[in-house]
Amino acid sequence: MTTLDTLGNWLGQRLPALIAEHRVPGAVIGLYANGEYLERAAGVLNTRTGVSVTTDSLFQIGSISKIWTATLAMQLVEAGKLDLDRPVRAYLPDFRLADEDAAARLTTRQLLCHTAGFEGDLYTDTGCGDDCIARYVDLLGAAPQLFEPGEMFSYNNAGYCVIGRIIETLRGKPYLQCLRETLIQPLELTHTATDAEEAILHRAAVGHHQPGPEDPPQPTEIWALPRSLAPAGSALTMSAHDLLTFARSHLGDNGGVLGTESIHAMRTEQVRIPPQTAHGGAWALGWEVFDVGGHTVYGHNGDSIGQAAFLRLLPERDIAVALLTNGGQGVTLHHELLGRALRELADIELPALPAPGTSDAGTGDASRYLGSYRNSIAEITIDQDDNGTIWAEQVPAGEYANSVPPQRFQLLPYQGDTLLTAQPVNGIHRMHNFLGKNGHGKARFLHVGRALPRRFDLGSEGHDRADPPARHPQPDSAAP
Repeated sequence: MTTLDTLGNWLGQRLPALIAEHRVPGAVIGLYANGEYLERAAGVLNTRTGVSVTTDSLFQIGSISKIWTATLAMQLVEAGKLDLDRPVRAYLPDFRLADEDAAARLTTRQLLCHTAGFEGDLYTDTGCGDDCIARYVDLLGAAPQLFEPGEMFSYNNAGYCVIGRIIETLRGKPYLQCLRETLIQPLELTHTATDAEEAILHRAAVGHHQPGPEDPPQPTEIWALPRSLAPAGSALTMSAHDLLTFARSHLGDNGGVLGTESIHAMRTEQVRIPPQTAHGGAWALGWEVFDVGGHTVYGHNGDSIGQAAFLRLLPERDIAVALLTNGGQGVTLHHELLGRALRELADIELPALPAPGTSDAGTGDASRYLGSYRNSIAEITIDQDDNGTIWAEQVPAGEYANSVPPQRFQLLPYQGDTLLTAQPVNGIHRMHNFLGKNGHGKARFLHVGRALPRRFDLGSEGHDRADPPARHPQPDSAAP
């Protein structure tokens, strides 16, 4: 019996209990190691219908789609049609942002590694036509610049839609057609869909949410995000086996859809990122980079409406792990399953997730953190009560205002300028990083995967004003 067989037996026995423990309605885990595949499934696709999950069931992979978009971009680099370090306007002459100077200098490399610096959480539905991505990118002319291109990492969905539009322009075809013709068909993926009409022909999962902490999971009212966000993660739905087949194309020196040089270029670290629970320490060209006990793991998570997907690659051992879920505490389930897989298949121990009391608690001085930070979808206000307890209140903003009640949670000093939620949020203690200086003794950004600029400062005129992006010389876009 091989190690993979032993792991398969353990998963067959434990997966049903584990998804119940983590309140996940249904899941499929897929493992690839040294030419062999293994999949195990448990739970239901939809709590309303009770249809069982099988290993060939389809789940949305959300933002893991960004790796597919990055792969399409690198194919164009190989063909000599795309230079990652030329301005985006070399390919999209009409590209606009609110900051004209930033729009003129922005490069595809900066889009790929999330250092573009403009507000990227725009979820506007521009229809289902082949022009939906072009129409979406046109809307970015109003997107404000939060910081200079290349200055820091801040996760940016809209940036990947711009990449999708570059792909459409250079290939002369709609993005989804490019996906099918250059990735899905060459990889011979048989359980992959790019929209609901295709997904319904398979056993497709429905996302779930919990109205309250003790309530059972309920199916979501919306199945997917708008098609206009396809390059960022709204279109692809697939089986674990198909996702692993795509992953396998990135494991070897030549996986068939990209050459050796491009595969390694996509894994090359571009920018360090502030610490975030269950995330890596750097970003490459599409891939997130994790240091696990001195070993380099590449991956990406994907959150869609009530579904969460996870993909991890360990190229040095020819291993890939994929987990697809449709609600509940997917992050903690993934951490437990990935930990077991790495231990059994590669003798690598996955560190525990951050929790209060597990690191240097820092000074506890919250004075530079206090205030409000905001982006297009949320405003987070940090305050401190008379007992010295630090609190964060998160309120939906913009078009999401009043969509859900405000959330208030306690923050604890964790390490340096990083605070940790005292209580787990959806199973994990989330990190809040305070970066930079605003000239008044306060942090300039609250970083929670996205950089939220400090909302207000008292200006010389006595009026509240938002901090403008600082001006810096343009960095070398190829530098980490």
